[in-house]
Amino acid sequence: MEKVELKKGIYWVGAIDWNVRDFHGYSTPLGTTYNAYLILDEKNVLVDTVKAPFYLEMLGRISEIIDPSKIDVVVSNHVEMDHSGSLTQIAERIGNPTVITSERGQKGLIKHYKKSLKFKTVKSGETFSIGHRTLTFVEAPMLHWPDSMFTYIKEDQLLLPNDAFGQHIASCKRFEDEVGNEVISHAAKYYANILWPLAPLILKKVEEVVKMGIPIDMIAPSHGLIWRKDPNRIIQAYVDWSQGKAGDKILVIYDTMWGSTESIAKAILKGLFEEGIETRLLHLRSNHRSDIIEEMLEAKGILLGSPTLNNGMFPTMGDFLTYMKGLRPKGKVFGLFGSHGWGG
Repeated sequence: MEKVELKKGIYWVGAIDWNVRDFHGYSTPLGTTYNAYLILDEKNVLVDTVKAPFYLEMLGRISEIIDPSKIDVVVSNHVEMDHSGSLTQIAERIGNPTVITSERGQKGLIKHYKKSLKFKTVKSGETFSIGHRTLTFVEAPMLHWPDSMFTYIKEDQLLLPNDAFGQHIASCKRFEDEVGNEVISHAAKYYANILWPLAPLILKKVEEVVKMGIPIDMIAPSHGLIWRKDPNRIIQAYVDWSQGKAGDKILVIYDTMWGSTESIAKAILKGLFEEGIETRLLHLRSNHRSDIIEEMLEAKGILLGSPTLNNGMFPTMGDFLTYMKGLRPKGKVFGLFGSHGWGG
């Protein structure tokens, strides 16, 4: 792949994981990317790294642009290993660069890698001049780890928010305007399965960034495509999702043993159709739980149906409810239905 320049002197140097199909229990049928960014200035800066097995891919991209030993600073926005996994390797290759991170980021990196690095910790609002550009840091604890932070480049109006605003898409394209509208669906799935329980924090963080008065011309997340054409589109989507805005759609989510629960589900579906209500019928063994969660994000009503098995609910429903409970969806109307016969 040819080098990708986001802005003059700012490059994508990440890695593409074409084969990953499961990410923390979340299905990734299109794979993903681990995005890292190289900024050339009086001080050369690498923002984030990649998952450890992809170190050489990142190093190769950097080497097409600059001798890696000329990198002065590495910014670690997030400790999680898909973004910091190559940090110690690239630090050794560079030769003891300054590593900028949050205070919790420093603690996390030391615990994970047990390496002595030249750390510089920063807090929200702190700046760091690299020559013609100034980096501004915004702490974003629990979005989605305690150490998380954003990096903003004032002169380029470029936001590097790590895991926020991402999607799991492996592609030769790097920008959202180079693909179709399905990018929003992938962003919704990402939000619903990773960030949904953090909705109140997301709203506060968006408000904080707005109060800072920083114009945003481009958003370059750590996974998936870069928001170049209309970055406010994904910001507004996050606000809407965090506020629980939903349509009138109802989901009928079920599993069945000998068809009884499915008969009930289809009868409910028929009745809702006759009332002109948009409805989706989702069989738990035919749809991955992470895809169902994405559907839930913009649904108003959720109907759950299960047969009994050994005096309890069907195992697939138990699995789904456990997964859903951790995401803490709010503002939905729930209903239950089912059939019994096996020890229930």
